[in-house]
Amino acid sequence: MEAARLDSLHIFLAVADARGFRAASKQLGLSPSTVSEKIADLERQLGAPLLTRTTRSVVPTEAGRALAARIAPLLAEARAALQDAANSQADVRGLLRLNVTGAVMVDILPPLLDRFLNLHPHVRVEIVVEDRLVDIVAAGCDAGIRYGEHLAKDMIAVPIGPREQALAYAAAPAYLARRPAPNDPKDLVGHDAIRLRFSSGALVEWEFEQAQESFSINLPGKLIIGVDAAPAAIDAARAGHGIVGTFRNWLDPHFDDGSLVPVLPQWWPVFEGPSLYFSRRFVPAPLRAFIDMIASTRRPPAA
Repeated sequence: MEAARLDSLHIFLAVADARGFRAASKQLGLSPSTVSEKIADLERQLGAPLLTRTTRSVVPTEAGRALAARIAPLLAEARAALQDAANSQADVRGLLRLNVTGAVMVDILPPLLDRFLNLHPHVRVEIVVEDRLVDIVAAGCDAGIRYGEHLAKDMIAVPIGPREQALAYAAAPAYLARRPAPNDPKDLVGHDAIRLRFSSGALVEWEFEQAQESFSINLPGKLIIGVDAAPAAIDAARAGHGIVGTFRNWLDPHFDDGSLVPVLPQWWPVFEGPSLYFSRRFVPAPLRAFIDMIASTRRPPAA
């Protein structure tokens, strides 16, 4: 195929995965009109509609789903082959494209990226941040970083960052001076809650766990903030506007300086840390170098 057709296929995969022209255009760095024109040209060339367009969403047709399923791994393999050819020299070169949840961009991924870029100065890195689980191959990414999602059979998961993390709750001393501190999760009813919302529209659950007992409580939020702006939710809690629930590692600095106080610490649930996941079939050289670096950071020092 000519290069223009391959480019259109890459754009088609992005639209099919994002289920929208605008979202795909942001991911690709193109205008929505360019993306729409490319798809229309491809459909004209093939003589078949690939996407069903409505005012609310864009959904692949049966032909579109079949095409995406067949070409996604082929394009990924072609990209990996080109990168491996570029890395036939001693230095690792090419693009490493990661699809990650915003939670790891606060304090887990940045130091790893810093080390990786210093180790491999000829590698370019692109980070796509979104809180929904995506098909990384269809999205044109080499790997993803997520928490505990069910992965496809051909995916490998490698722990990255802390082995365990905790969901913690906190409030400012000034808030707890006005309102009695809860002794049990059920005492939270009536308290001002600062909640976080995923881009999907779902609220981040307030979960609690002790011994064999675990449950969640759905409090109406006095203040609701998108997960991408979690630091703003923490600042609101520090200002005394209510109780916030989020990653303990984000709250620890504020516990240390006294601007926040732990709430119900005996009920904080512990969960597995994030994992880097990728297809066992396609491991281009930049990703392989990134995996090797992660393995070296987790390897215990020699005795």
